[in-house]
Amino acid sequence: MKRAEIVKIIKKEKIVAIVRMKEQLEVPAFINSLIKGGIKALEITSNTPGFYKEIANARNLYSQFGVLIGAGTVTNIEIAKEAIKAGAQFLVTPNTNIEVIKIAHTHDIPVLMGAVTPTEVCVAIENGADIIKLFPAGSLGINYFKSIKAPLDKVDFFVVGGINLSNIKDWMEAGAAGVGLGSVLTQTTIREGDINPIESTVKKFIQLIQN
Repeated sequence: MKRAEIVKIIKKEKIVAIVRMKEQLEVPAFINSLIKGGIKALEITSNTPGFYKEIANARNLYSQFGVLIGAGTVTNIEIAKEAIKAGAQFLVTPNTNIEVIKIAHTHDIPVLMGAVTPTEVCVAIENGADIIKLFPAGSLGINYFKSIKAPLDKVDFFVVGGINLSNIKDWMEAGAAGVGLGSVLTQTTIREGDINPIESTVKKFIQLIQN
């Protein structure tokens, strides 16, 4: 799959699920729940045990269903190279590192690049970042996002950090192109009538974002 096609899918889906687990054994079941809930793009973070192996496993299991498997917390080119080798279809960073963009694009893989300031956003875009990941969005706040979005209205921002069922609509109305969902999914608790609380929560997010 080409870089442009992957970007198109991510923008269409508007949600990237973040898989960051303390134990490697927890990863497969969590990914399975996300996909059953309707997630079509997910990133496995580099600080998850067995990071590279789980990317490869997820690619083998879910590529046939049209699910994109990316790598998250790609802070440098060493992680980027190993993630690409493992089969990552896109890279997500918390920081602005143009060298990561270069290595990714060499392999026709898109980058969702972390940026906070107008300078970081512009540097990332000028160097080919496919999507800007505004992180940590929740700490910065919607007013900050609106302020940075105003002069940079042509930039596609995915907001990450602090996004939940109560505020996702506000972020989208403020101009976000999509969201990254992490701890709000892993901290999901069992509710009465929920067979799979993670799957149920994912479906609620998808319904809200599609509306």
